[in-house]
Amino acid sequence: MIPVFDGHNDFLQRLVAAGRDAAQLWRQGDGTGHLDLPRLQAGGMVGGFFAIWIPSPSGLNDDAAVHMMENPPFALPLPAQITSDAALPHAFAQASALLALQRTGTLQVVRDAEQLRTCLAEGKIAAILHMEGAEAIPDMDALHLWYGAGLRSLGPVWSRPTRYGHGVPFAYPAGPDTGAGLTEAGHALVAECNALGIMLDLSHLNEAGFNDVARLSDAPLVASHSAVHAICPSSRNLTDRQLRQIADSGGLVGLNFASSFLRPDGRRLPLDDLGVMIRHLDHLLGILGEDGVALGSDFDGALMPRDLADAAGLPNLIAAMQTAGYGPDLIRKIACDNWVNVLERSWKG
Repeated sequence: MIPVFDGHNDFLQRLVAAGRDAAQLWRQGDGTGHLDLPRLQAGGMVGGFFAIWIPSPSGLNDDAAVHMMENPPFALPLPAQITSDAALPHAFAQASALLALQRTGTLQVVRDAEQLRTCLAEGKIAAILHMEGAEAIPDMDALHLWYGAGLRSLGPVWSRPTRYGHGVPFAYPAGPDTGAGLTEAGHALVAECNALGIMLDLSHLNEAGFNDVARLSDAPLVASHSAVHAICPSSRNLTDRQLRQIADSGGLVGLNFASSFLRPDGRRLPLDDLGVMIRHLDHLLGILGEDGVALGSDFDGALMPRDLADAAGLPNLIAAMQTAGYGPDLIRKIACDNWVNVLERSWKG
């Protein structure tokens, strides 16, 4: 089975919600969501980025939002900024839940490339602590504290503003050019992440902020869970110009599995044909090359394709790549090796 290293999941929210049953949820599953240890093992998933994400109080009824996203065109309002005081309890709970999984002996939170490669060689799930939106980082001292706790990947924004920059709203059809660039604090964040070796994640960042990171950062540009705007013109997807900038930096894009970012019609309905994912991969490969394309599922955070309903379905995507004529070396790069290589070039030590 070809190993899969995944660029993004939101499993930690389910883990926190499980409370005292969290270890059992991990070890056995509960029949819900997309991830647990048995399904990771069944799908050949050897590790990935485990995201801390802060829920956003919504001014739009969830059912109404889903209805709009199922019936484009739509443009959801951008949620309001969240204070660090409101964000910290959620962030601490999710980070603590991941560290508790480490104590089960089945998973290792990796902090450098040597740990990552050792973990993969020993067959233990390799977890990278990621933060999707920097609300829980009020200043650079806090960034150093989170680095000490194991943070190795950071998205300055989710799809809302932070003190560092501005996220794209969920809209279709729409582009990512939706507002101002990074703030002065955002410039400092980029510099400090570069100095520490924290990978910066461009997914969810608007175009002006993307441009600022591309100008300021000395690390490879990375979008952990995004798709191709030329195929699905969602505000969350990357334009060809952005893809070329990532390619020029020696960076990487992890293909998002979210059906609404894959389907050309932008509808939030399950994708029926994994061939559409191959179209996205072909497009990414054409611009980024064989070393710049990976996977970023968004498991437990999005609506999955029918034939990729959870982590156990990953062999179906591998089979679709094989059917499309991808050779074993290329599939191995996309599924696993490209993530390991870009992390080696992004981290310090």
